Amino acid sequence: MADPNGYIFKWLIAYSSLLGPIGGILISDYYFIRKQVLFVDELYSYSGRYNYSNGFNSAAVIALVAGIVPNIPGFLLQVKLISPDTFPAWISQLYNYAWFVGFFVSATTYTLLMRYKTSSQPVKESSYVAVD
Repeated sequence: MADPNGYIFKWLIAYSSLLGPIGGILISDYYFIRKQVLFVDELYSYSGRYNYSNGFNSAAVIALVAGIVPNIPGFLLQVKLISPDTFPAWISQLYNYAWFVGFFVSATTYTLLMRYKTSSQPVKESSYVAVD
């Protein structure tokens, strides 16, 4: 409590290094993959277009891991598990921008992986919601 550095640089940035990739995946999926069109009936269907292998979208899991990995060296340095000369300084400094790094890495990875997985099915007026 006396030193806020532990709270800010260990807990908050570590937490943001997990939330950034999640946000990148969600925004990438909604705006770039789905083009702001959701098929509401299929959101709750086991056999709809949002159903993936064993309930997990493998592209999203890979993108999540890819977004977290660049921040690991900086985190290990902050919690003093590694010495400062283990990684180049620029890699360790990425941790200070963990949310942004994770967001952009995971959004890019997810978009590239999902580009060819989405099916182009016709849009029915009664089964989708477009949000502006």
